[in-house]
Amino acid sequence: MGAAARALKVMGFDDLVLVEPRWDNVLRREETIQRASGANDVLENCRVVATLDEALDGVDHLCATAMTPRDFGPPTQSPRVHFEQLLKRPTARGDNGAQLVQPTGVAFLFGSERFGMRNDDVYKANVCLSIPTNPHFGSLNLAAAVQLVAYDWRLAVDQWVVDTPAPQNQVLADSQTVQAMLNHVEQALVAISFLDPHAPKKLMPRLNQLMSRAQPSMEEVHILRGMAKAMLQTAAKATD
Repeated sequence: MGAAARALKVMGFDDLVLVEPRWDNVLRREETIQRASGANDVLENCRVVATLDEALDGVDHLCATAMTPRDFGPPTQSPRVHFEQLLKRPTARGDNGAQLVQPTGVAFLFGSERFGMRNDDVYKANVCLSIPTNPHFGSLNLAAAVQLVAYDWRLAVDQWVVDTPAPQNQVLADSQTVQAMLNHVEQALVAISFLDPHAPKKLMPRLNQLMSRAQPSMEEVHILRGMAKAMLQTAAKATD
């Protein structure tokens, strides 16, 4: 339960309801608090009720979860497909021409870790969500299922932008500077006997093409020139 609370908080949700939990003190158990890993506010605000009907107060669209489709009951869809359809409902129209209303209270129903979902509970749902998994091994623990559904719901209702470092304003080296660096590198390659000046083949033209594609900055050119300088110094010591 602690891991499920953590999964909710990571995705920006905090409305957790437990229906007739196995342990009355489940929210205060040491393991629960440890696995919540800082999501204590979700545990503190969690509601504990005796029946599913109590938990569904104010809910007008219930999504149950199940690993495999059932022969009878609500339609089965993957979370992303259903969420996309659900959030497009205000612009859709029913068979009688009436506009379909987007639900205001959406809830997600998960079964217990040990026994899963009861059929009678699934029948109360508008849809049964099935997370796409390996067809030969699709068993997810409760917290993992909560995390995946919460992630897809977050993407559907309000995608968060990933913070990325602002690009640094690097000064690109001009062609004259790059050519001077390549001349320096050529001297170093000759000094360490990597390049035969009498049979250079296409090494330097290819390095020219490499630098043209790379568009090195001034700092990167300085690094390469420093390497060439060190190579020349090492070669000079070897000949002393």
